[in-house]
Amino acid sequence: MSMLVLLRHGQSQWNLENRFTGWTDISLTPAGRSDAVLAGKSLKDMRFDVVFMSRLKRSPETLEGFIEGHGQKGIPVITDSALNERHYGDLQGLNKSETIKKFGEEQVKLWRRSYSTRPPGGESIEDCERRVWPFFRQYVLPELVVGKNVLIVAHGNSLRPIIKNLDGMKPDDAAIMEISCSVPYVYTFEGEKPVKKEIREVPGMVVKGTVLK
Repeated sequence: MSMLVLLRHGQSQWNLENRFTGWTDISLTPAGRSDAVLAGKSLKDMRFDVVFMSRLKRSPETLEGFIEGHGQKGIPVITDSALNERHYGDLQGLNKSETIKKFGEEQVKLWRRSYSTRPPGGESIEDCERRVWPFFRQYVLPELVVGKNVLIVAHGNSLRPIIKNLDGMKPDDAAIMEISCSVPYVYTFEGEKPVKKEIREVPGMVVKGTVLK
């Protein structure tokens, strides 16, 4: 038996400003870091053998806060751009409300919540799956199979394909799923198969979000 925890990074400055972030390297807000600490405290009952995270700095900043709250030091960390957020192309840096005014709500909704539609110069969620899921199968799953507990700190659209495949979701359902910042998704594995899923409560969170259960 092993455990997998999926954790979206804490609120970033561009999350707060409602901007498309993608691969732009933006730091956490103070509230985002505080929530990462609280996420760590919520999982004090677990010990981790390895951490995988993206190369964008909101992931290591989240991990730093998480470890402060959790208390476990010296966990091996593997970083890889396969876990980076979806690249939003020409939309990166744009305010989402202003983008809707410019292109129309339906077009922006299609770019954001269609599984296979790419924004101009960017990636679709399906494109993310093509890099994230093979990485998971090659590097993360073998750790789980041998009984290790794994933490992945990444982004909404790089965690989305993992949840889709673990939960057996349809692409359209996965595309509209909300994944809140700093809320741990905890899976129990037996061999290669997830046998239990829990969305862990994080008491006292500063940034509130919607979680699809």
